[in-house]
Amino acid sequence: MFTEDKKRHEIDFNDSKTAFIYKSDKDLKFSVLMFRLMSYRPLTKIGGELTELGLKLKLPIKGIIKATIFRQFCGGETLAECNSAIVDLAKANIGSILDYSVEGIQDEAVFDAVTDELLRVCDKAAKSPNIPVTCMKITGVAEFALLEKLSKPGSELTNKEKNAYQKVVTRVNRICERAHKNDVPIYIDAEESWIQPALDRLIGTMMRKYNKKKAIVFTTFQMYKHSMLPVLERMIGEAKREGFKFGIKFVRGAYMEKENKRAEKLGYSTPIQPSKEATDEDFDKAVEFALGHLDVVEMCCGTHNELSCYKLVDLMDDKGIKPNHSGIYFSQLYGMSDNISFNLANAGYNVTKYLPYGPVEKTIPYLLRRAEENSAITGQMGKELRFLLAEKKRREDTGERVNS
Repeated sequence: MFTEDKKRHEIDFNDSKTAFIYKSDKDLKFSVLMFRLMSYRPLTKIGGELTELGLKLKLPIKGIIKATIFRQFCGGETLAECNSAIVDLAKANIGSILDYSVEGIQDEAVFDAVTDELLRVCDKAAKSPNIPVTCMKITGVAEFALLEKLSKPGSELTNKEKNAYQKVVTRVNRICERAHKNDVPIYIDAEESWIQPALDRLIGTMMRKYNKKKAIVFTTFQMYKHSMLPVLERMIGEAKREGFKFGIKFVRGAYMEKENKRAEKLGYSTPIQPSKEATDEDFDKAVEFALGHLDVVEMCCGTHNELSCYKLVDLMDDKGIKPNHSGIYFSQLYGMSDNISFNLANAGYNVTKYLPYGPVEKTIPYLLRRAEENSAITGQMGKELRFLLAEKKRREDTGERVNS
């Protein structure tokens, strides 16, 4: 459980009743089972390998996946199937970010199909106050190798590659244009460092085009990279000089092991911070710096770290910023850290949950990352399970039953 001393605010991230108020007794027991299974790292590793093999061999395992790990971390296979989760979250004043989690398929037809799906997400969000933000990964609409080449200084594209990149620009522009037309912001994910320069240029272009009056296009800063604070200062300066709003989502990061392995293999200095403490420090510094520039900044604090959330709450209090300030959001992943999301929302803060969806077989890379994270990061795994068990015990002790 979170043990840091709270300060002036009254938010209690140990309040399991508020955290799981929407979970029936049956759903609570299901989540306990899922996180217990994920606590066994060998089982998670073997299960992931068998899942991928089973799908390749076209074995009838889709139903098992959908009834277990998919149910824990995803809203459904289609936009329509997500409606139930959207409604449940909205009851607690939590918005949904529909995350079409199809990735790793490098095909032009798939890129066009993903673009069309993201346009549908933008249109669905425009009609629902319960979907305040949308999101996308540029690698969902662009070839990874092309982005990698574009990120290398001095690289020259062939005519074929130039045509392919123009298609990428057109796809991203269509999505951002639709988001702008519908007045619904879009968070664009950060990805591997060796393709990030190409992403940054493209996102920067879209920001300058669509963020004149408010932040529609948001970039993402992975604060486990040690170079991000100077970049943040530079980008906010550019926003002020050039007259556009700077939308930013802060996260700690998602590719640490891959980044370190590649740096070691190719013999360059890793872009990753030397320690978790350094990452935490830079994350909190970045959030505080951005908070001092709300004249041009709109921000999302995307974290499962209780202390970082408490710090932002206190900073907002220090500066007299209301909890529901339109330019400040907190966000966590669906199926995780409900103790943070639901207690913040209950206190009046703007909160969203990333709600992944897509065909079961195509969301496997996302699901395996969630399982690996929860088995590898003992602290996070332990917290999730302890909160669930605490609520289970509370209901047993009080005789409370939640059947809805």
